[in-house]
Amino acid sequence: MNKSSMLGPWIRRFLIEHLVAERNLAINTQKSYRDMLLLLLPYLATKVDKRIDRLTVDDLSPQMVRLFLTHMEEQRHCAVSTRNQRLGGIHALARFIGEHAPEYVAW
Repeated sequence: MNKSSMLGPWIRRFLIEHLVAERNLAINTQKSYRDMLLLLLPYLATKVDKRIDRLTVDDLSPQMVRLFLTHMEEQRHCAVSTRNQRLGGIHALARFIGEHAPEYVAW
């Protein structure tokens, strides 16, 4: 497992470099993306049976994203608009990783 496959460093770069420095997004948008990750990462770690700091980019598969979004709607009783906002944050993370690591463009 190489270092670029670990999800943690990508998330750090996404939150600090991309959202703040590159895109200069509003503080509420930054907090929304952060909150999405606070919900997603523990959920994902539980599903793939790994510690959060051992998650890889490949662990965040389309199937896991769908399961997470279903969990948001059914167990957490979030509205569809909230679920779609979380999906938008996941898409932004995926685009960021794809732009900086060509090996993950298909991901």
